[in-house]
Amino acid sequence: MTIACEPAPPPRPQRPPLWQILFGDAGSAALTIVTLAMLVGLAPALNWAVFDAIWQADTPARCREGGACWAFVAAKLRFIMFGVYPPDEQWRPLVVTGMILVMVLVSLPPRFWGRRLVAAWLVATAAMLALMWGGFAGLRPVTTANWGGLPVTLLLALLSLGLGFPFAVLLALGRRSRAPVSRLLSILTIEVVRGLPLVGLLFVASIMLPLLLPAGWTIDKLGRTLAALTLFAAVYLAEVIRGGLQGVPRGQVEAAQALGIPAWKMIWHIVLPQAIQKVIPPLTNTAIVMVKNTSLVMIVGVFDMLSAGRSAASDPNWPSPYAETYVLVGTVYFAICFGISLYARWLEKRVQEKEYR
Repeated sequence: MTIACEPAPPPRPQRPPLWQILFGDAGSAALTIVTLAMLVGLAPALNWAVFDAIWQADTPARCREGGACWAFVAAKLRFIMFGVYPPDEQWRPLVVTGMILVMVLVSLPPRFWGRRLVAAWLVATAAMLALMWGGFAGLRPVTTANWGGLPVTLLLALLSLGLGFPFAVLLALGRRSRAPVSRLLSILTIEVVRGLPLVGLLFVASIMLPLLLPAGWTIDKLGRTLAALTLFAAVYLAEVIRGGLQGVPRGQVEAAQALGIPAWKMIWHIVLPQAIQKVIPPLTNTAIVMVKNTSLVMIVGVFDMLSAGRSAASDPNWPSPYAETYVLVGTVYFAICFGISLYARWLEKRVQEKEYR
């Protein structure tokens, strides 16, 4: 009797010692020396940010005496995070931010992916928007014109990616379709939107979209901005997904057709999962780009986190601490984008281990 044994995993390569990495050859030694020189050159910035910084200030004028004025950041933190949302109601955007964080953490493990997670996101999104709007259960109504800060940034990024992904799949499939009408419409949509800068698309949505709606219909500024970001995300995601579809072997489709599997089941259960696994890095890059693109919405009057920071830094009572404000805002953006990158690396490693097994 023959006993089947699983092949032993390949041995992991051993890392060389640290000194060999830093000074193993002339190139490594030169790069190490240049890096140390750059770190030494950053010493003045470290003094400004930490050792000479003003952490507490009785009056704004005290910030003129030292380095970074972190006391300003502490005083304006609520305004930067929540914008012009009514101060006595700012617990609501704080709860919404917490809900977004919880939903994102719940969505990370692949074992939770499915219809229930989609339904949970729909319910959670409706609850978050209702909580921001108010007007029920004794909550004060707050229009979208008064929304701002971090919740707006997170909502725009999540909703544009979430709403844009189904359209991206349709565009990718349409561009690869043999039907001339769907292929032509998909190509036309992708090429037109991709040929426009996001700034121009935001202006088009802000100015032209109300003119295209039927009489009596209206969409507020935040809704028009979300529409532009969703269309922009859908087009770029479509090209990424199309690249993944091209990487799926033709034999997979032919085998499914030979078994009589309906086309929609073949696409949903066989083709798309394999295509998406192949394009995790570019999907990650697109998601990070969309998170950073939310900072452009301030040009059409949407009060996101960057807009709130700029408004806070223009307070004449403080000595124009723009650098400290942008450091805070940049740190928040970096934390979000780096978190996406770490999750994508973990997901890639999991997919590779699954393929090996």
